[in-house]
Amino acid sequence: MKPIKTGLASFGMSGSVFHAPLIAAHPAFELTAICERSQNKSSEKYPDARIVRTFEALITDPETELIVVNTPDSTHFDYCKTALEAGKHVVVEKPFVFTVEEGLRLVEIAKVNDRMLSVFQNRRWDGDFLTLKKVIESGQLGRLVEIRSGFQRYRNVPIQGTWKETAYRFVGTTYNLGSHLVDQMVELLGMPQGVFAQIKTLRDRGEVDDYFHILLIYPDVQVSLTAGYLMREETPRFIAHGTLGSFVKYGFDPQEAMLRSGTSPLSPGYGADPVEKYGILHTEIDGKVERKPIETEHGNYLAYYNQVADCIRNGEPTPASAADNLKMIGLLEAAFRSAKEGCIVSVG
Repeated sequence: MKPIKTGLASFGMSGSVFHAPLIAAHPAFELTAICERSQNKSSEKYPDARIVRTFEALITDPETELIVVNTPDSTHFDYCKTALEAGKHVVVEKPFVFTVEEGLRLVEIAKVNDRMLSVFQNRRWDGDFLTLKKVIESGQLGRLVEIRSGFQRYRNVPIQGTWKETAYRFVGTTYNLGSHLVDQMVELLGMPQGVFAQIKTLRDRGEVDDYFHILLIYPDVQVSLTAGYLMREETPRFIAHGTLGSFVKYGFDPQEAMLRSGTSPLSPGYGADPVEKYGILHTEIDGKVERKPIETEHGNYLAYYNQVADCIRNGEPTPASAADNLKMIGLLEAAFRSAKEGCIVSVG
């Protein structure tokens, strides 16, 4: 397979921690250009990649096939549109847009230009989420009745001078972390019937929402999603209850920490959860009550890029397609409406 020449739109956290290491490690890709506005940080690890200073310069190379749009959320629509119209395939960080209307426009532009538009929903490949799916599908919980999912952060003072802390449209915790939590539940359970949400700014001098509690309304399963920046003590990442038992998982998928430390995604131990972080299954099997640890599935963000390569080179379906992610964007829009009006918002 001819390597897919790839340009990276930013070398901030998502570029340096996630995309560049994954692309550089994957034999189907070649990291050819990285956009850094004023620095040359990428040159130490990726000396073969050209450094360009503008997004326009990134997309002008006719040999570049794929552009990774990992710039601030407010730029996603314009940069995706520009790259697609330049004939490039696009991987875009979540949230890929702020509204369904914007998303529909990008989906149409991708269709007209016959280009892939994929959203980097990497946490579909988290080991804890894959384990939750496996436990539920095994039937060991019986009929599923409840799921709770959460991200805990502790940063009680907003960081000055960063776009993530500056009020602009939907910039904030709900679109940043809620994009993951809602997407995982839609992957697991399909679309809910409605949404009820509380979205707050709890920190002193905060400009953006830094807390949410979203209830997704399903006929037979209670789903509660929470994240915030004033959560110093760890709570479970996942709790699932069923008619036969429960599954509880603490700790975050280790891939981000491994990538931050420089661990290659090709290393044998990559994505492996430590034994002490295994989830606990407490259930009834053949009439006997058991409580035991469940080995965490290995997470693997490279699996996402496997599917991107298969899409571009072999015509396989787009992974985490923009069209599919419109469901998640619609649910986040509904969450903000619910928080404002104090009611359940029906979705269809």
